[in-house]
Amino acid sequence: MSLRRRSRGEAEVSTESLNDIMFFLLLFFLIMSTMVSPNVIKVNLPDSDTRAQATVDPIHLGVNDKLEYQVDEIKTTFFGLEEVLRKKLEGRNDPTVVLHIDKSLRYQDFVDVLQLGPKLNCKMVCATKASNQK
Repeated sequence: MSLRRRSRGEAEVSTESLNDIMFFLLLFFLIMSTMVSPNVIKVNLPDSDTRAQATVDPIHLGVNDKLEYQVDEIKTTFFGLEEVLRKKLEGRNDPTVVLHIDKSLRYQDFVDVLQLGPKLNCKMVCATKASNQK
């Protein structure tokens, strides 16, 4: 009587489906990360450590927390802002507008003013308060 086995089975781990599982997990996390609302993140606007030195004579545009606009010494509304800036920018070679915008305003208010730069063919620079002047 022979008690020995003739064939011996080998242990095998199949990893063929592991690639599919990892792909679906990656896809799931990518889709879920795009669904997260960006309004959840609170952003504190930074203060600057140094002040940029202007090489040209810039035009200063101020916007306070009540959305009152002032170009140098001229007060205006948002709808008249483009015309006032156009008059101030006439005859300048490299026009630059420095924006002094209150940090309590919405980003959309800031972007609305920034969109005037390409229309008027001028550089728009955002001024910040120095960090030691809080």
